[in-house]
Amino acid sequence: MPDDSQKRFRAYEDSNFLHSPDARALRILSEYIEPNSRFKHYNIEDTIIFFGSARIPPRDEAEAALKAAEAEGGNVERARTNLEMSQYYEATRELAKRLTVWSKELGEGGRRFVVCSGGGPGIMEAANRGASEAKGINVGLNISLPFEQSENPHISRELTFEFHYFFMRKFWFAYLAKAVVVMPGGFGTLDELFELLTLIQTRKIRKHLPVVLFGSRYWAEVINLKALEKYGTIDAADLELFFRTDSIDEAFDFITEQLKVYSLGTPGATL
Repeated sequence: MPDDSQKRFRAYEDSNFLHSPDARALRILSEYIEPNSRFKHYNIEDTIIFFGSARIPPRDEAEAALKAAEAEGGNVERARTNLEMSQYYEATRELAKRLTVWSKELGEGGRRFVVCSGGGPGIMEAANRGASEAKGINVGLNISLPFEQSENPHISRELTFEFHYFFMRKFWFAYLAKAVVVMPGGFGTLDELFELLTLIQTRKIRKHLPVVLFGSRYWAEVINLKALEKYGTIDAADLELFFRTDSIDEAFDFITEQLKVYSLGTPGATL
């Protein structure tokens, strides 16, 4: 009988091979096939995506941190900024909750317009938390990172994913989305926003995809989109690819009206 050192592995059971450069295509394909199988199993037909910073805390945590900073001589200015930014956590939480309640009341077969986030803390947590508070199933598309990104506790357990490849995670954001809400965020949020706008502008995304840019002052200060039109690098019509607002009511009304007109009769994830 051969000893363990002579044991032969089937290729699909060989961990060393599966994690080698030669098997990269298989790993990429797995990040398409396994989520696709799970979404089909749980009857997830389309999603409402929330993007935003992992660093924005809930209001109660921000208030406690400010009190501690004032009492202990910490960074009071940063704590005050975090408290101001916490309004976006609470807005995300409320908007996700209201959209989930609305979706559940549609009475259609399948699970329509399910809240989906990047699965981590901050704005992502707020989106999953709001959906969970409305007793709705929700999705978290997590990514393996050396910092910040850890799975938040509000994602529906059966729809918690962890990706290695950013581009496969982005594919699932775009493929299932029927609406997008973009809260204040950093490099990752900007990357996600501009990739989606590029896909819409170039009609690589052919479905109607409403995009809400929430937080007018933040976005006006961080990116001067009007300057792109001024210098002729985008058309004036490209500024109509998104809807700016600071109001939960306006965001809710805009998204639901757009979904009623463009998406209710066309379930499924069509780019």
